Amino acid sequence: MTKHEVVTVHHAKTHLSKLLVRAEAGEEIVIARGKKPVARLVPILPEAPLQPRKPGRWKGLIHISDEFFDPLPDEELRAWGEIE
Repeated sequence: MTKHEVVTVHHAKTHLSKLLVRAEAGEEIVIARGKKPVARLVPILPEAPLQPRKPGRWKGLIHISDEFFDPLPDEELRAWGEIE
C-alpha cells in the first residue's frame, strides 16, 4: 500500500516543490480543503516503450472474403437508415 499524507491547500501551494520530490519517490499526497480531501498528488509511472510498428505482421492471420465488398441488401440498408 502506498504511504500517504494529507496536507492543506495552503501547505501544498507553499511547499509544492518538496511535495513533488516526495511524489516522485512514490509517496501519495492528499490535498484537502479544510478537512475535506479534494485531490491526490501521485507519481506518474513510466510508460512502457512502444514497440516499433512492423508492417505485415498480421499477414496470413486475417482473411476478408470477397463478399465483404458486395453491396448490402436493401433490408440491411433500411435497418441502418440509409434508404426508406
